[in-house]
Amino acid sequence: MQRIEAHAWFLRRGLPGVLPPGALARRLWPRAAPALAAFAVFMVNSIAVVALTDEHTIDIAGEPTRDEWFILALLVLVLPVAAAVGWWVCRLDSLRSRTVAAAVAVLTSVLGAVFGGPTPRIGIDLVYVGVVIAVILALTATGVGAILGWALDATAHNLALAGSLFVRALPVMLLTVLAFFNTYMWLMASLVSRTRLWLALGFLGLLAVAFVTSATVERVRPMLTTTERPSGDDPGLRGTPFEGLRAPEQRVPVTRIERVNVVFVLVASQVLQVLMVAIVTGLIFFVLGLILLSPALLAEWTRNGSSDGYLLGMTLPVPQALIQISMFLGALTFMYISARAVGDGDYRAEFLDPLIQDLRVTLDARDRYRLADETPVVPGNA
Repeated sequence: MQRIEAHAWFLRRGLPGVLPPGALARRLWPRAAPALAAFAVFMVNSIAVVALTDEHTIDIAGEPTRDEWFILALLVLVLPVAAAVGWWVCRLDSLRSRTVAAAVAVLTSVLGAVFGGPTPRIGIDLVYVGVVIAVILALTATGVGAILGWALDATAHNLALAGSLFVRALPVMLLTVLAFFNTYMWLMASLVSRTRLWLALGFLGLLAVAFVTSATVERVRPMLTTTERPSGDDPGLRGTPFEGLRAPEQRVPVTRIERVNVVFVLVASQVLQVLMVAIVTGLIFFVLGLILLSPALLAEWTRNGSSDGYLLGMTLPVPQALIQISMFLGALTFMYISARAVGDGDYRAEFLDPLIQDLRVTLDARDRYRLADETPVVPGNA
């Protein structure tokens, strides 16, 4: 069994907790290449914004000019472009190609700090870029990056289920329409501070994650506590580095770190899928507000609230109340669908049960890996 290939297989399956100590710290640059490449796209976008505006912040108030419309288009496109570049780098099979991609991404990010950082001071921008790169490497070294990557991949391969979740969210959307057209909701969104709004969104998010986590723990507890393993060879291991390895008679006891890893993988994948639906719902209300709101209606609903909004340090020609009420309605949708998914048998059968089955296969591979690691001589070991 090729040890490097086996470690890569576990990382692709989102189970870094299986690897021995020190294994996660190896080959950090090629493993972190997708995230570094995505960050480099944001820095290139920052260079473009600074080149167009001669300013290091985005401040678009009132009616946008032609250049400001172009900047708004850059803001809309930067996230999908970054995701596409990260996905493309992730598809590179060669460690050398990934290492080169990581080096190019780091160099691009440094150039972004020099020519288009978030502040006028190059030193502060270089520190900012260094901190982001260090965080990406730390997440990679701890295995969190592998878990999030697997969860994103699982979400991308189950977009059809996201559509079914959206259909299930229609009842709550009909209810939130009443809140969207409620004067007191708009007044609250206009007057509440962004700090208080983030605290409210965080509270609702914690409740939703608690629902999903508690249900997931109950669902996977039998798999994590049993010592019995299925008889015969698992077809899911065919073509993997573990196909020719002998399986132990009983399952190797799952460690605490591995239990946390399994639960975190399942919770993260479910939360990301529900979050996607909640974001789409929030965007629907945001676009609806852009269509319906007029200066007179905005003044009536918000008692002459601001027609400009603030997001991530940027001033945008969008009413602040519209931004905040869209965020709040998205958070309500997120909490509702999370609670609904916990008790939805169809959702569990279509999405959660296949994930648990995949993890069973991964734990079977882990048992073979542990047994081969303890055996002095293993046929085919390189």
